[in-house]
Amino acid sequence: MTTKSWHKPFLVWFWGLFIAGLTTAFVVIWLITEGVLGYLPPLEELQNPKNSFASEVISADMQSLGRYYRYENRVGVEYTDLSPDLIHALVATEDVRFYEHTGVDFKSMFRAIIKLGRAGGGSTLTQQLAKQLWSPHANNIIERAMQKPIEWVIATKLERLYSKDEILLMYLNQFDFLYNAVGIQSAAQVYFSTTPMDLKKEEAAMLVGMCKNPSLYNPVRHPVRATERRNTVLSQMAKYGYLDEAARDSLAALPLELHYSSVDHKQGLAPYFREFLRGVLTAKKPVEDDYPSWAQQQYKLDKWAWDNNPLYGFCEKNKKADGSTYDIYQDGLRIYTTIDSKMQRYAEEAVSEHMQEQQKAFDKELKRKRNAPFSWSLKQSEIDGIMNRSIKQTDRYRHMKNAGYTAEEIEKEFMNPREMQVFTYDRGMIDTILSPYDSIKWQKSFLRCGFMSMDPRTGHVKAYVGGPNFAHFQYDMVTKGRRQIGSTVKPFLYTLAMDEGMWPCDKAVNEPITLVDATGKEWTPRDGHTKNRGDTVTLTWGLKNSSNWISAYLMSLFTPEQLVRMMRSFGIQGDIVPVVSLCLGPCEVSLEEMVNAYSTFPNKGIRTEPLYVTRIEDSNGNVIGTFTPRTHEIIGETTSYKMLYMMRAVMDQGTGVRVRYKYNVNAPMGGKTGTTQNNSDGWFMCYTPSLVNGAWVGGEDRAVHFDNMSEGQGAAMALPICALYMQKILADPDLGYDPNEQFDVPKEFNPNAGCR
Repeated sequence: MTTKSWHKPFLVWFWGLFIAGLTTAFVVIWLITEGVLGYLPPLEELQNPKNSFASEVISADMQSLGRYYRYENRVGVEYTDLSPDLIHALVATEDVRFYEHTGVDFKSMFRAIIKLGRAGGGSTLTQQLAKQLWSPHANNIIERAMQKPIEWVIATKLERLYSKDEILLMYLNQFDFLYNAVGIQSAAQVYFSTTPMDLKKEEAAMLVGMCKNPSLYNPVRHPVRATERRNTVLSQMAKYGYLDEAARDSLAALPLELHYSSVDHKQGLAPYFREFLRGVLTAKKPVEDDYPSWAQQQYKLDKWAWDNNPLYGFCEKNKKADGSTYDIYQDGLRIYTTIDSKMQRYAEEAVSEHMQEQQKAFDKELKRKRNAPFSWSLKQSEIDGIMNRSIKQTDRYRHMKNAGYTAEEIEKEFMNPREMQVFTYDRGMIDTILSPYDSIKWQKSFLRCGFMSMDPRTGHVKAYVGGPNFAHFQYDMVTKGRRQIGSTVKPFLYTLAMDEGMWPCDKAVNEPITLVDATGKEWTPRDGHTKNRGDTVTLTWGLKNSSNWISAYLMSLFTPEQLVRMMRSFGIQGDIVPVVSLCLGPCEVSLEEMVNAYSTFPNKGIRTEPLYVTRIEDSNGNVIGTFTPRTHEIIGETTSYKMLYMMRAVMDQGTGVRVRYKYNVNAPMGGKTGTTQNNSDGWFMCYTPSLVNGAWVGGEDRAVHFDNMSEGQGAAMALPICALYMQKILADPDLGYDPNEQFDVPKEFNPNAGCR
């Protein structure tokens, strides 16, 4: 056969197949466009891609405290928030003809086909965005080939609907950079602890390099490979005029320097606060039947919060434009809080410093106890009761019970030693061998704590620490925990007396006193101030020395119901039994309520409720909720001045004086210590004109406590947290707290005016 004889049929077949293929391609694309073949998102979805954005918690000083997300830690940013270097790196590496094509770059695609992919994949950034938004994962090459024409059609539609800048922004907001870093905002934070605008050239190049294959170029697991890819991006930037050669060479010579921080809701600043806020925002309307009989008091508290607190249940109470409720896990809310990030950090440092030292002292005492970690005074039957209740609260017990195991089998399982990890302050998590039973006792051997700091005038909560370590002790002792308040109740009793016309200089005899309750039962409190027994003392002396006998004397002048009403006006909401012993604080109150109550004293008798959030914005920046302080006038100014005079004496001469001599905090302050029976709870409340602080320290169970008073009193257990915190606050001039700020008391006020 001659050359001419086979040449003509070849050309016929070639062009026939080419035209047939081209026609088929056009038909396929037309069918896709018309929605006949494959899935094409409706126009409304193309105009409003359904991105799931994490909601962000922002401090008063505009620092990110953390995010709420269900699946993806994605936070949207605006185009103006992106570094130009980031855009240049992305375009130069992924789609150099981005500003020239209309969604599909046929020139690049044909080059990729001819060179078998060695010159790149041929997909434009717009196509890659279409794949991220609407293409499911392909299990094989055939499925992927079928997805390609659909992405072409979507890409061309996106180009008609959006500007180039908007497409770049959507791409960077959508891309998954691993480690829960979805979107460029999260990626910049996770890998470099910065923002997209502040990325350095080499940092931007590394993140763009991950866009080719984030797992392959993972900088945490494959730093050498990631560095090589970063340098390839830098070379592309130089090739297309975004960098000069000298800059490219100098940047490529730099080592890969990460500031990596994993995203974990248990880590970072203010984890207890973030978890508390999440629960408040997502709370549902309380239904009484959903609460067991033993939780009816909690139902009342939740019902009150639902009716009176606009933040409680915010996502349920407020509706979006389409009538649906807000979802903090995917609606991209921006929640602006009152927390100050520096003050929060100081609070967490103060808690950590003190609790580690306090735990050492407690461990030393535990070594001498045969019933450790429980008190010497407990009987074995009481210990067994506590442990049995704790065992039944574990997941292990519930799973075995549901699986049908007998009580004997469960008990045997809990006594069987096994390898496990346990928490320690000095070495973190350590490997050991313990039985589940002993691991529960180990966990109980750690003291717990809570701390809160608030501006008494605005109610802005500046710092919130619900425990010593959120990763290991997640129960929040600021708002969830309720413990006996001991002598910190006494200012409420003294306020009642001052409000009824008594004065700080009024006198009483410091001697035992017996009161009779409504049932006729006699009650005589004990007191540690035996050296002043029989002396005539002022009420100021009684409060500053926390005399139980003077408190009982005042209680004899009023009814328990009067004290209950006074405490209610101070914002105490839990159960308060009107008995004569109430003057020594056997009632259980949360730390939040105590800080709220004590805001009355430096604020001229006006109580300000804690305010945690100032406003909430949706993902478009629209304000959907604003929150303002709620105040209540509790007592008159004169009564508040009397109380301020006596409570300053507590700090300057009484049970709170170690703030002065041990911690050298000499700012004008008022306060009160508190210690409950058997040293089970240590409290300290203090305030300046601008801050009111509260701290509590104790065991998980009231049976876990110091047996010696020197270590177990509130002045030793809780006071140091407040003192260390105030040291740090007053030493930081940027915070603006003046150590010489005086209380606003009229010069003509005389604390002895009513005495003869």
